[in-house]
Formats: sequence, C-alpha cells, structure tokens
Amino acid sequence: MNEQWCLRSRPVGMVKESDFELVQEPVPEPGDGEMVVRNCYLAFEPAMRGWLDDVPSYLPPVGIGEVMRASTVGKVIESNHPDYAVGDMVSGMLGWQKYALASGTPGPMGGLTKVPEGVAPELMLSALGGTGLTAYFGMVDIGEIREGDTVLVSGAAGATGSVAAQIARLKGAAKVVGIAGGPAKCKWLVEEAGLDAAIDYKSEDIAARIRQEFPDGVSLFYDNVGGEILNTTLLRMANFGRVVLCGGISSYNEEELPPGPANYMQIVIRRLTVKGFILIDHFARAGEAIGALLGWINAGELVHAEDIQEGFENTPKTFLRLFEGQNLGKQLLKIADP
Repeated sequence: MNEQWCLRSRPVGMVKESDFELVQEPVPEPGDGEMVVRNCYLAFEPAMRGWLDDVPSYLPPVGIGEVMRASTVGKVIESNHPDYAVGDMVSGMLGWQKYALASGTPGPMGGLTKVPEGVAPELMLSALGGTGLTAYFGMVDIGEIREGDTVLVSGAAGATGSVAAQIARLKGAAKVVGIAGGPAKCKWLVEEAGLDAAIDYKSEDIAARIRQEFPDGVSLFYDNVGGEILNTTLLRMANFGRVVLCGGISSYNEEELPPGPANYMQIVIRRLTVKGFILIDHFARAGEAIGALLGWINAGELVHAEDIQEGFENTPKTFLRLFEGQNLGKQLLKIADP
C-alpha cells in the first residue's frame, strides 16, 4: 500500500499536525510514458506554508484531500518511460507519499531531474535543489552581488540563507554577516560557513549589532524573515543599497497579516532598490546554477548542512520544525534507503 499525507484542513494561524491526515491507497501502476518512484527523502521549506492558504499565489493552493506538495528524491522502481530506467535516482515535486506516479513532463515547478553520478541524493534537495537555486539567483541576479559589497543575510542558518551568504563571500563581498537564532547556529555560520560575523536575534540587540558591524551601512540585504528584522535593517542600509526579498517566515503563520515596515520611507530617503522574486522564473537557467554550486562544493569552498529526521510517520512533525527554529540548514526527512 502507498501511504500519503494529505491536507485535512486549512491551517488557521500556526500550522498543526492535525491539519494533515495519513491515508492509504494501492501503489499506482504506470501507464505508457509513466514511471513509479519510491520516495527516499522529503524536503521541507517555509514557502510550503503559503501553499496551504486558499489565496491567489504563484501556485494554486493544495486542495483539501490532496497529497501535500513537496520536493522529493527517490528511486524509479517501475518504468514505461523511454528516458528513465529502473534504478535511476530522480528528484522532483512528488509530494508527501511513499510512492509517486510520474511522467517526467515539466510542470509549474519543473519536471524530474536525474541525480548525477557521484552526487549524494539528499544534496539534490538542499544545496543543489530549490533552496540552493533560490540562493544563487537571489544573490547573483536579483541582488547583483559585486566585489566590495557589505552584505547582511537574515535567516542565515536556513537552507537558502546559508548558501546565499556563502555565495556573497565567494563573489568577493567585503563583509558578510548573518542573522540566526541561537549560539550553535551563529557559531556554525562563522566557523563552518566562513561568515565574518553572526548576530543572534534571540539574545542580542539586533539594531546595535548591525550598527556595530556596518558603520557605513549595508549595501545588500538578503531577507528571508521580514517583520521587525526588515524594519530594523532599513534604518541601516547604505545609500543606493539593494534589498532582496526572498521570504518572510516571521509572518507565515499569522492569522492576520502584520502592518508593513514602519521604516518604509527609508526606501525613498536612501534611494534603495527593493526586489522580490520567485524561483520558477529562473528554471530555464537551472543548469547554470547547479554547475556553479557543484563546482564550489567540490572545491570545498561552499559548505552545506542538512537536518535529517527519519520516519514517514513524522512528516507533519518535521514540517513544524521549520517554524520552531529547530533546523540548521535544509530540513529533510528520510523515509527509505536510496
């Protein structure tokens, strides 16, 4: 039998385990041009919270009773598709289920990608997956990172923020500082990821630390958090600075949206460029990003962290870890051996 976690009810406020329901159905049979994939790892990202709300967005909301949408990596166990053989490892948007029927046809979130030889399968969901690509295009294309930049990254110990901050370092930024929660994450950012400094938002005065680290202002702010951290940073931006709006995890579970940043007029006063973006607009250049990221990883210049939980029964619980600040790096769940 195929086990699936389906959306049972739309969350109100903080997402709960009870918003999902475990169901069973027979393992699907592949038709012409189709294959069956046994998922081995499930990936989790904060953006998935937005897919649960019945509001217009860049993707339609997950329907009540539907398998929860998520990126996975797994093994082809049956195939009627000429381009995929039994035993191939693939990654794609195959959802919270043990077995998935796939056609290989690209959808709004891309098609299936074969895991390259010698690449760990879980890496396709972290530094080489959607979060790594988001970091790459957000920092290189949207942020237009350049030598000499002074860079601040919020949510810096997360899957996207940790890669984005390192890309800034690799591209010649004069200084890179990350904001994260807790001493362990801040220590990892400095000692493992090579950042110049880290600010612990849980125990430090963020405004004072930003002033200390950036006496001449922040030239590039890569924001994954929004809320008060964005509001505070607007006061410390350098003239003609750039702000990349990648995410806003601080408000994803709010029943009512908080008011916009009180320091909004700093965008005018400091002549800032503020841009938002979505990864799906950059899929055509995914190969470029994967090539660059893999090159840095193989050269030992970019480190990546995965927080791997285990057990399919723990799927909703693992999702909640994102909003409880428990994960360091990419949040994954192992449900089968590759």
